[in-house]
Amino acid sequence: MGFEYALVHLKYTIPVGIALTIVYRPFLSRIDLYKVAFLIAIAVVSTIPWDSYLIRRKIWTYPPHVIIGPTFFSIPAEEVFFFVIQTYNTTLLYLLLNKPIFQPSCLARKPREAAILYRNVGQVVLAACVLVGGLLVWRGDEGTYLGLILVWAGPFALLLWSLSSDFLVSLPYTSTVAPIAIPTLYLWVVDTIALRRGTWAIESGTKLGIHVWDGLEIEEAVFFLATNTLIVFGQVAFDHALAILLTFPRLFPTVPELPSPILLMRALLAHSSKYDEERVIGIRQAVSRLQKKSRSFYLASATFSGRLRIDLILLYSFCRVADDLVDNASTDNEARQWIGKLSHYLDLAYASKEARIVQKQPHLHSYITENFPESSQSALRLLPTHLLPFGPLYDLLEGFKTDLEFHESKFSKKLRVFPIAKEHDLEVYSARVAGTVAELCLELVFFHTYSATTTAQREHLVRAGGRMGIALQYVNIARDIATDAAIGRVYLPISWLKEVGLAPQDVLDNPDSNAVERLRSRLLDKAFGVYGEARIAMSQLPSDARAPMRVAVESYMEIGRVLKEKGYKVKAGKATVPKLRRLKVAWKALNGA
Repeated sequence: MGFEYALVHLKYTIPVGIALTIVYRPFLSRIDLYKVAFLIAIAVVSTIPWDSYLIRRKIWTYPPHVIIGPTFFSIPAEEVFFFVIQTYNTTLLYLLLNKPIFQPSCLARKPREAAILYRNVGQVVLAACVLVGGLLVWRGDEGTYLGLILVWAGPFALLLWSLSSDFLVSLPYTSTVAPIAIPTLYLWVVDTIALRRGTWAIESGTKLGIHVWDGLEIEEAVFFLATNTLIVFGQVAFDHALAILLTFPRLFPTVPELPSPILLMRALLAHSSKYDEERVIGIRQAVSRLQKKSRSFYLASATFSGRLRIDLILLYSFCRVADDLVDNASTDNEARQWIGKLSHYLDLAYASKEARIVQKQPHLHSYITENFPESSQSALRLLPTHLLPFGPLYDLLEGFKTDLEFHESKFSKKLRVFPIAKEHDLEVYSARVAGTVAELCLELVFFHTYSATTTAQREHLVRAGGRMGIALQYVNIARDIATDAAIGRVYLPISWLKEVGLAPQDVLDNPDSNAVERLRSRLLDKAFGVYGEARIAMSQLPSDARAPMRVAVESYMEIGRVLKEKGYKVKAGKATVPKLRRLKVAWKALNGA
C-alpha cells in the first residue's frame, strides 16, 4: 500500500481541475454540467473494459507499493479517478475556449469542398489507424500496446469525426486544437515524471521502445493524444447536435433544457439538406454586426445560452440594420422613406396572428425583398416578431424620427432644429431608442426562461428594464458627443447648454470644450443615478438570465466609468474599454459583484 499514484493527482491533476473550476465557475450552466457528466460517464464506461484488459494482460502494471489498494475490475482506484479528472479538465478547458464562439453560425447546409475533403481524408486516416492497430495486435510482441490503443480509440474517433467533422472544421483552431494540445503536452510531462519514478510501468515486450523524449514512451504519448482528442471530439459532437436543435425550430419545435442522448443523435443524423440555410446565413450576418458594432454586447452575448442567445442577437441585428438605414440615408427624405418602409414592414409582420415564422408570410417576404437592400433583408426576415410586442418596435421608429429633426433646414441654418430642448425630451428620446430595446430583450428572456414569473413581476421588470435602457443611452450620448456633433446633432438638452452659456452651435463648433466636458459629467451622473435605481430590480430577474443580463449592463456601464476617470480624453468620439478590463467586468458581474 502506498500513496505515490495518489500524489500524482494531488500534485498535478486536481490543482488543474480546481483552477479551471474557479475560472469557469461564473459561466457554468446546467447544460455545461450535463455535458461534463455525460462525457465523464462515457469515458469511464468505455475505458474500463479496455484498461482492465491491459492490466490483466500485464501490458502495464502498478507496483503494489505505489497504490492505495482498492481496485475496480483490476484497475486501481487512482487509475479510475484519472479517467474522471482528465475528462473533467479537458472538457472545462474546451468549454472555456469555446465560450466566445457562437456555434450556430458554424452550421452549413452544404459543406464546402474543403470540409468534404477534410472529412474524407480524416475517415481514411482514422480507418487506417484502426487497421494498423489490428495488425499490430494480431502480430503481438512489441507493437501490442500501441495496437490496442489504436484499436480502442480509432473506432470512437472515426464515428465522431464522421458525424461532426463539417462542424468541427468550421470552428476556430483555438477552440479545437488548443484544448487537445494543451492537456496532451501537460499530461506528457506528468507521465514522464510518473514513469521515471516507477509509479506505473509498461511491459518491455509489448512496447516499441521509441521515445518522444527521454522518459516518454511513444505509446504513452499516443494514448494521451488519443484520449484528449476523443474528449474534444465528443464535446464537438455534443455542441454540433445542440446547435442544430437550437438553430432550427421548424425541425425541432421544442428543446428541453437538457436534451436526451436520443434527441442529440436525432439532431446529428438529420440530413443537412433539411437545414434552413437562409437562417444560418442570417445568423452569421447578425453575429458579424454585433462583433463590429458593439464589443460590449458581443462579450455579454456569450454569457447567454440556448435559443435566448440566438433571438437576442437577431433582435440586435434588426435594431442595428434599422438604425443604419436611417442614419446612412443621403437625404432627409430618403431617411423618412426608410422609416415608412420599416413601419409598413412591422404592419405586415404583425398583421397575421397565425403566422409564427416570417418566411411563411409570402406578402412580408416579397415586401422585404422588393424594398430593402440585400444586406439588410435577413435581419428583417429573422426578427422573432412572434415573440415580441409591437409597441416598443414602433416606439423605436419614433426615436429615429427625432434623429431626423436635427437635419439642417432647407431655408436657413438659423432655422436648424435641435429637438432635445429639455431634460424631459432627452429622457423620452432615450426611452424610445434604448428603453424599448431593453424591454424587448426582457420579453425574450420571459419567453425562454425555465423559471416561473407572474404577470406583476414581468410588468415591474419591464419598467425597470426600460429605465436601465435610458441609463445606457445616456452613457452612449456622453461618449459620442463629438461624433454626433460631426453630423450636426446635439443631444445635450438646450436648457443645460443655456445654464453654462452655450448654444447648440457652440457644441457643433467645439465639442471638446471644458464647458461641454462639464455637461458630459452631468449626463454621466444622471446615467449612474438611473442605473442605481434600476439595478435593484436585476436581482428579481429569472435565475437563468440574471447573471448574463448583469454582464450586458455592466459591460456598457463600464464605458461610463472610463469616461468619468480623471484626465480621460475621448478619442475619435469613442471611449474604449481594454479587453482585459471588459473581461474583469464580466467576471465580477457573473459572480454577482
